Amino acid sequence: MSILTSKVDTHSENYRRNLQHHIALLDGYFQKLERAFSGGGESKQQKHQVNGKLLVRDRIARLIDNDTAFFELSALAALDCYDEEVACAGIITGIGVIQNIECMVIANDATVKAGCYYPLTVKKHLRAQTIAESLNLPCVYLVDSGGANLKLQDQVFPDREHFGRIFFNQARMSAKGIPQIAVVLGSCTAGGAYVPAMSDHVIMVDEQASIYLGGPPLVKAATGEEVDSESLGGAAMHCSVSGVADYLVDNDIDAINKARDLLLYSCGHIERSPSIEFSEPRFNADEILGLVPDDSRMMYDVKEVIARIVDDSAFCEFKSTFAKTIICGFAHISGNKVGIIANNGILFSESALKACHFIQLCNKQKVPLVFLQNITGFAVGEQFERTGIAKHGAKMVAAVACADVPKITVVIGGSYGAGNYGMCGRAYDPEFLFMWPNASISVMGGDVAELVLDQVNAANNKVTQSPVSESIKEQSTPYYS
Repeated sequence: MSILTSKVDTHSENYRRNLQHHIALLDGYFQKLERAFSGGGESKQQKHQVNGKLLVRDRIARLIDNDTAFFELSALAALDCYDEEVACAGIITGIGVIQNIECMVIANDATVKAGCYYPLTVKKHLRAQTIAESLNLPCVYLVDSGGANLKLQDQVFPDREHFGRIFFNQARMSAKGIPQIAVVLGSCTAGGAYVPAMSDHVIMVDEQASIYLGGPPLVKAATGEEVDSESLGGAAMHCSVSGVADYLVDNDIDAINKARDLLLYSCGHIERSPSIEFSEPRFNADEILGLVPDDSRMMYDVKEVIARIVDDSAFCEFKSTFAKTIICGFAHISGNKVGIIANNGILFSESALKACHFIQLCNKQKVPLVFLQNITGFAVGEQFERTGIAKHGAKMVAAVACADVPKITVVIGGSYGAGNYGMCGRAYDPEFLFMWPNASISVMGGDVAELVLDQVNAANNKVTQSPVSESIKEQSTPYYS
């Protein structure tokens, strides 16, 4: 391994300008996170607690092992997407360590619209399950939900990637031996009742949790029968009469402790992640805020970023003197061997072939891939088309699609056009995809798109009706994504 060096001058005016720019971006990000973390608001949270319930983040904090972090996913889902505030899409998902086992936690926030499922709630839930199945993570569902949002049922219920897919995924994971544990801490109504029904273990809180396909109002409307919630689907009934639930507990804390016990006994076949010793990078990661330009159109040496994220800043570069607009090489991150593919300019034919070769090597050797995307796309023009850029680019895209090793993509700048595909965008199934606050993703930059439309309209003797650059800029932000 070679040790990377750095040419960053942390005292320069350019560095200070970049630093201030990115600190401002981070401040905006943290403000949006704070808004998302507020759930349904103070009054709804107080009402929730008065009824003897823990708030959803407190439940998760008690569920995971002490002194471990919760790796939350999709915290900004549904931000400004609906006419009403739906913080975190009404559901918290993420990976936590429980009994020294990495698990996927999927927890409804009943303070947000009674935990009902909006279209993006469903998408977020399904995304968490996809990750869990891919990485063999036991699933713990903290259930407290009113079920599907009836006003948006056409976007929640009928299609392949809608509500029913949740239970399909549970069945497939359970069949593969990936434990499914449901902790019912409140309402669990209609289709939502299948979350516990499809689980391997079901825990219910006495006189607080309920499971029924149709609640008392629906039963009255459908059959004329009058019945109270406890008799219809309460915890005591399901644990002693119907057998739908397996464990009856007194409160949230007991329920969470029971879930922890079950994980200890039901995951003997799940491999625990070993602790690995590693050396921190030789350069401070905070310096990334100053070395990345405040203008996304300006290029910089991506190896400056790599030097601040890989162990000991050690990097074994692949084909270092060939096709220099793509950087490939082996490194370790937190003790884990990885292959890194990072943009250092646009992709030419030789760049695509170099990346294709490296991806295939990593796939053969079972080395996970990390993509650092900052790409305007593949080279365009007569010269490049004549030398086969489309075919060479397709080879790189095919290599990404066929790589079976874990893939992590980080958008550290632009992600445009076919460059998004070649650098493992969402369509190519990375296990995780992250975007920095300065990132941008779209079919092409807004200014370029407007010029293209102007030229197309001019060729057809038409006048551009409205500028598209502003709408594309808005849609390409990491918050929109």
